[in-house]
Order: sequence, then C-alpha cells, then structure tokens
Amino acid sequence: MYFFKYIYVMKYLKISFGIFLVLALSRFIPHPPNFTNLLALSFYVPLIFGLNFIPIVILSFLLTDLYFGFHSSVFFTWGSVALIGYISIYFKNSLSKRLLGAASAAIIFFILSNFGVWISGGYGYTLNGLISCYILAIPFFGNTFVSTIIYSALIELIYKIYNTRFQREG
Repeated sequence: MYFFKYIYVMKYLKISFGIFLVLALSRFIPHPPNFTNLLALSFYVPLIFGLNFIPIVILSFLLTDLYFGFHSSVFFTWGSVALIGYISIYFKNSLSKRLLGAASAAIIFFILSNFGVWISGGYGYTLNGLISCYILAIPFFGNTFVSTIIYSALIELIYKIYNTRFQREG
C-alpha cells in the first residue's frame, strides 16, 4: 500500500517539476509583451494532468514573481490562472471545445487582470476609469489571445503525437 502511494507521490513530483521548469523557463525567454505560453499551460496542465496540478501552476508563478517582482494586481493574475485551470475540465471533450476553452482563458485573464489593475487605483475609481483601463489594455490583448491560441495548438499537436506514439507501443 505504501509503495503505491510512494510511486504516486514520486510521479506527482516529477510532473510538478516538469511543469515548473516549462513555466519558469518560458518567463525568462525574451518575448513580445504578453506573448507567452502561460495561459495555454494554465488551461492545459489541469486538463491533461488533473486539477491537483493547479497549485503547481500557481506556485510556479509565485516563485518566478519573486524574481520578476510582485505587482498590485498579482492576486487577480493568479486568481485568473486558478479559474482558468478549474474551468478547463468543461472543455475536454473535443479539439474545438478545447480551443474554445483556451480562447476563453485569454478573455478571462483579460477581464480579471485588468479589473485588478483598475482596482489598484491608477485609473480612478469611476466608470470612466474602468472603461479607460480596459480600452488601454486592448493592444496587449491581441498578443495574449494569439499566443494562447498558438501555444494551445502546439500543446494539442505534442499531446497527439505523444499519445499516438505510446498507443502504438503499448
């Protein structure tokens, strides 16, 4: 009994370390503003490996934010990542649903993270300030959306190749 628990824990730790490496290293690679794989990974990690890996995704953000620095809307950023991970299981039935889910992830991140920016007070606590905050964030959303779709398609391709290879061998 304990042996199987040990095997499970070791597998969890190996996968967690891999997730951390991919997320952390991707934050250090130079990229255009908001053109990252982070939202695609936030969506696909729980979808592929299970909801119990959401804390690893958040922990990866926390540890890399120790280096990059924290910002006033960090909890909105992490919260959106957690929400994206939790909703991913509702999109798992088909490729088109998963890509729709990934697109939804970009929208959720845009809405929540920019609400966090507005709440920090930089645009004033008015309806005009809220609208200004979202309007000024639109140029960044293009990169967020496109990168999320591109990286999601790449993850889908890698996952399909991996499954095809191991189904033939198994």
